Amino acid sequence: MNLLDTRPPFAGINGEIPPEFKTLSTPCYLMDEAVLQHNAEVLGALQKRTGCKVLLAQKAFSNYDLYPIFAPHLAGTEASGLFEARLGAEEMPGGEVHVFCAAYREDEMDELLRYADHIVFNSPRQLQKFASKAKAAGKSVGLRINPECSTQEGHEIYDPCAPGSRLGTTRAQWDKAVQEDAHLPELLDGLHFHTLCEQDADALETTLNAVASTFGDLLPKMQWLNFGGGHHITRPDYDMETLERCIRRAQQDWNVTVYLEPGEACALNAGYLLSRVLDIVRNGETTIAILDASAACHMPDVIEMPYRPPLLGAGEPGEKPYTVRLAGPTCLAGDVIGDYSFDAVPAVGDLLVFGDMAIYTTCKNNTFNGMPLPGIYSRTAGGDIRKLASFGYRDFKDRLGSP
Repeated sequence: MNLLDTRPPFAGINGEIPPEFKTLSTPCYLMDEAVLQHNAEVLGALQKRTGCKVLLAQKAFSNYDLYPIFAPHLAGTEASGLFEARLGAEEMPGGEVHVFCAAYREDEMDELLRYADHIVFNSPRQLQKFASKAKAAGKSVGLRINPECSTQEGHEIYDPCAPGSRLGTTRAQWDKAVQEDAHLPELLDGLHFHTLCEQDADALETTLNAVASTFGDLLPKMQWLNFGGGHHITRPDYDMETLERCIRRAQQDWNVTVYLEPGEACALNAGYLLSRVLDIVRNGETTIAILDASAACHMPDVIEMPYRPPLLGAGEPGEKPYTVRLAGPTCLAGDVIGDYSFDAVPAVGDLLVFGDMAIYTTCKNNTFNGMPLPGIYSRTAGGDIRKLASFGYRDFKDRLGSP
């Protein structure tokens, strides 16, 4: 498996399995501090060049032991609710904390306002209910808008502009709400849209045109405009020129502070999931390797999105002599990671390294079937490894009942 792989997910280890990987118990996540540092510097340089503000979207990456890498470069964190807001405030002190939730709980609002600097509401009803309290607490108030401009292909589950979407306020919804309460616009300091998923700046430009068309008359009255997340800014071929043109346009046309809140871009290609082969079985013409890592438990986006994660040294099905289906050990029949091709069928005990596993993994995994949560490690640029977290039976049991 020590084969050269020049794809970005493995650039941080030069396409080979470092010796220190082989000493770790599997399954485990391993964060690459050098790649995280690179991503942070790219995003920080964007801030300096354009005057925009970039936030770490914790829904994608919330391994707070590594927040010190981002703190000098970013403006703060983005949260999806109370716990993430508190985490951002505690672990990136001094940074801004922005929060968006589709609907806020009344019994959490007072505590949330202790941590949030900006709070974005999803609907006019929620704006009307909570904005006055937020402004009285000195917070900046925003509304998430829906420009009704879909740019997704194949990821419909992540399309906030799909017909019937619950996310964001359409112009028709806003106009109706203002007819009923003419004071609503006075509550707003900014607008927020989030319509992208793993996309380039051309989709942002298309979306920004739609925002200008549908909400352009409101923007000159705003202090800020948040472009949301889904921007693959740290991808090697990302169109930075178009992104910067969009930022400058908003700044010049509407005199607003521009925010971006990438999640994936912060930790893109900065993590690995290490797994070992437990068994090899054959069903008809299909060779199957059962791993100690589970798609359902340890990389849930593989099933939810769905997608096939990159694997060091492997090829597309049929590209190399032996095609093998990699699967997890749970009882779920669909606990399948994907089909990969190899120069030789992996043997029991072989170490496999999946790439781009820093995002939507440690913050999203689960203990279905009583599967243990993988340990979490980080690796410095010099190759030193430190343990960030380990888990055992108590972590599984205590979340299900009284300790």
